[in-house]
Amino acid sequence: MADNDNVDFKAGDNVVYPYHGVGQVEGIETQTIAGMEVKLYVIGFEKDRMRLKIPVTKAQNTGLRKLSSSARIDDALKTLKGRARIRRTMWSRRAQEYETKINSGDPVSIAEVLRDLKRSNDDTEQSYSERQIYQSALERLAREVAAVDAISELSATEKLEQIMGKIKAAPANNDDAKAA
Repeated sequence: MADNDNVDFKAGDNVVYPYHGVGQVEGIETQTIAGMEVKLYVIGFEKDRMRLKIPVTKAQNTGLRKLSSSARIDDALKTLKGRARIRRTMWSRRAQEYETKINSGDPVSIAEVLRDLKRSNDDTEQSYSERQIYQSALERLAREVAAVDAISELSATEKLEQIMGKIKAAPANNDDAKAA
């Protein structure tokens, strides 16, 4: 069995699988499949209540990778602050491109989707599918930011929305009642 020289994970490591986001290696097990002994990474995705088994030799080809560096996350956060670049193509084509970027697992690509789909605090302008893709990208990026910065996913989500200027006003400030 050829060893995968670029990917070497052990139990407890946080990893990113492009189609599912951040998971944790629960262990490495050997199974007999079609008469062959195959070593598998067992990866748990707590939020999705899912367990994935990937052959060690195929890990790199599937896109399984370590968490992004702090510098890469900083690049993604800079991307969020940028100006939206919405192409004037059919929504179905853009939606497909957005899904591809999200499933790439690259934090900067995911940040591009968030940046392009962000709206003001009023979500009524967005279609259902836009909101779904936005939410998917937000969750995916927030999980990785949370894992890299060692904060909760909720804190990471708030951090991302604050960077994008999408944090809703706190209800403690009651200026509307005074204006009436």
